[in-house]
Amino acid sequence: MPTKRSAVAALQKLESDRLALDQRKKELEKQAAFELGQVILGTGLETFSKRGLSKVATELGKLGEEEAIKRLVQKQASTSPTAQNH
Repeated sequence: MPTKRSAVAALQKLESDRLALDQRKKELEKQAAFELGQVILGTGLETFSKRGLSKVATELGKLGEEEAIKRLVQKQASTSPTAQNH
C-alpha cells in the first residue's frame, strides 16, 4: 500500500507550485503588456500621458467593449461636420 505524503511535504510542494505559478504569471503579464503595446502604437493613444491613458483604459473597461465603441461612434457622429449640417 502506498504511503501517504506528510502534510509538511504537501505544503512544501504547494509552496513550490505557487512560486512557479507566480513566475509564470509574471512572464505572461510581460507578454500581454507587449501585445497590448503593439496594438496601441500608431493609434494616437501613445501620445497620452501614462495617467491619461490609464484613466481612459479604466473608464473604457468599466463600460465594456460594445458599450464603449457604441458611445464613441455616437459621439463621433454627433460632432462630425456632416452630422451637424443635417
